[in-house]
Amino acid sequence: MTEDRQRPSHPSLAQAFPYWLKLGFISFGGPAGQIAMMHSELVEKRRWISEHRFLHALNFCMLLPGPEAIQLAIYIAWLMHGTAGALVAGVLFFLPAFVLLSSLAAVYLSYGDLPLMAGLFYGIKPAVVAVVMFAAWRIGSRTIKNEVFLGIATLAFIGIFFFKIDFPWIVLAAGVLGGLGGKLLPSKFKGGGGHGTSKKAYGPALIDDDTPPPAHAKFSWGKLISQTLAFAAVGGAVLLVSGGQKTLADMGEFFVKAAFLTIGGAYAVLPYVYQGAVEHYGWLTGPQMIDGLALGETTPGPLIMVVTWVGYLGGVAKQVAANPIAAGLAGAAVATSFTFLPSFWFILAGGPIIESTRGELKFTAPLTSISAAVVGVIVNLAVFFAWHTVWPQASIAAPFSGKFEWLPVVVALASFVALWKYKADVMKVIAACAGIGLAYTYIIGW
Repeated sequence: MTEDRQRPSHPSLAQAFPYWLKLGFISFGGPAGQIAMMHSELVEKRRWISEHRFLHALNFCMLLPGPEAIQLAIYIAWLMHGTAGALVAGVLFFLPAFVLLSSLAAVYLSYGDLPLMAGLFYGIKPAVVAVVMFAAWRIGSRTIKNEVFLGIATLAFIGIFFFKIDFPWIVLAAGVLGGLGGKLLPSKFKGGGGHGTSKKAYGPALIDDDTPPPAHAKFSWGKLISQTLAFAAVGGAVLLVSGGQKTLADMGEFFVKAAFLTIGGAYAVLPYVYQGAVEHYGWLTGPQMIDGLALGETTPGPLIMVVTWVGYLGGVAKQVAANPIAAGLAGAAVATSFTFLPSFWFILAGGPIIESTRGELKFTAPLTSISAAVVGVIVNLAVFFAWHTVWPQASIAAPFSGKFEWLPVVVALASFVALWKYKADVMKVIAACAGIGLAYTYIIGW
């Protein structure tokens, strides 16, 4: 066996730290891009984990609520270095985005009405419409396999768009429908197996197909109970540090619920975040939510990091502290920590069970049904964003009032074509649209 075919040596946590930090700064491209980057580095180059074990972990993460890319990073780091590794990889995955989005939120609140900022967002908003519509098309092309799933997606859209049914109830109804359909019409509710398998060999891996689970990955009820209590204590400590402020307590409760509802990716839970953050609690406005999503698309980390933006603006709007920056950071910290706490718990508590089975995981009929409903929910989100972009002065009482903006329609259509037909990079599309908005703004003399 040549040297490059030997099993790599086991890096210490300190030696692995630079990679997890690097991943946090370069994790662009959404979950697919982030997973691809981890596969290239960890499976092909470093050989820390084999192809089979990588896909095994990924299939588990695909079934969980929450962002699967960060959960995959947590899972692999947990296999290598236990709880400490999981915490390092998970925190570093979203820390750069947290710092960047908090900083951008502070700048936005101070200078958001300047022509420069207004022009940038004028171009970015229609790009966001195209990105969300493309997400609906991409997810729908994988999920809507027959007339049953098309009907579920349509009902979900009607329920949330016309009847304002809360997202959790749509998820519950779709899950129940899928459970019943799996028994009555099993051929119609078959689920896919996720990302499939690969026969590529990159040489012996540190965590190989035949490597037994490490000692810390063995399941025990005592460990499960202690971990659950520990995570509950962390959540309580965060709220205790916040001083019992009601807005922060509301944020903690709300974003924990959001974390458990993130089935189908960040786009699926954004309508729920919008309903709560904008309509119920009034932490920010609809246009501010769109601006936050636009920035979330152009910063590293999972798209669900938009919760940092929501928390920051909500903390300032509700004056949770006398100093606006302190208020924003408090809101951002609570929103972000409570969004990601469940992801750590899912892996640390569920990982030992998955390692003991090592079998291929399948999507269940309820989850398949929920995925179909998610498509309808995402289309609703795109319609909402398009409405606020094309009629920026409109309101619920007067949905078509104010000036109709023709340029955003052109930009949105062109952006969608670029994403769909030409497979353009999302960041490049948004950057180009920002330039168009800036040029248009200064030409007409905003």
